[in-house]
Amino acid sequence: MMERIAFLASDAPTAQTARAALIGRYGDIAPQKAKVIVALGGDGFMLQTLHGTQELGLPVYGMNRGTVGFLMNEYNESDLLDRLADAEEEVINPLSMNATCANGKNHKALAINEVSMLRQGPQAAKLRIWIDGRLRMDELVCDGALLSTPAGSTAYNYSAHGPILPIGSDVLALTAIAPFRPRRWRGALVQKQSLVRVEVMNPEKRPVMADADSRSVRDVVSVEIRSDPSVQHRILFDPGHGLEERLIREQFV
Repeated sequence: MMERIAFLASDAPTAQTARAALIGRYGDIAPQKAKVIVALGGDGFMLQTLHGTQELGLPVYGMNRGTVGFLMNEYNESDLLDRLADAEEEVINPLSMNATCANGKNHKALAINEVSMLRQGPQAAKLRIWIDGRLRMDELVCDGALLSTPAGSTAYNYSAHGPILPIGSDVLALTAIAPFRPRRWRGALVQKQSLVRVEVMNPEKRPVMADADSRSVRDVVSVEIRSDPSVQHRILFDPGHGLEERLIREQFV
């Protein structure tokens, strides 16, 4: 079964070279006819692959031909079939973003790592935060805020001093980016099924953009975010090197 492999690669020369070598050894098949997808690149390409092949429902096994490679396995050409047979699967639900712009248009997108709202100009953003229809923060003055999944908690969320979340936890991390007021607010944990609504205050003077895994929408006035259990991304890892282990290891370096 695992011999029906579709090899996808980023535009990086190292990834393209690796793809050619692997196809020469194992062959190649279109993703629509494959049983597994092997993605060659970095974390950004892994996210791109997961989004692009979402409707196929196939497991994706990444091999690092990029930089960080948090979602990737080590690259090795020689034992791929054995590694695929032994791989452990992690299932991730993405976040669903519904952003409303100043012109009244709605934009929807899915995010595996995080949905972020970022100031669009030189002035700080002013945001109002609602959780499940209840106002929780009347005014957050900041460079932005983000809602992160456990899988994305070591990415932008961690850089913004947000918590690392265990992969099986039923919570999301709501993290401020360079908060000015309240000064000591370090974010919050919300239940996975919660609906988070962020409203932009004074959007004409303090414009804000929304971003879902690097897909951006400008001039938003409000964004609603929640986990989407109907979408399941299947990621394969070598035994002992899955997301749970990586998330734990990140906290001790």
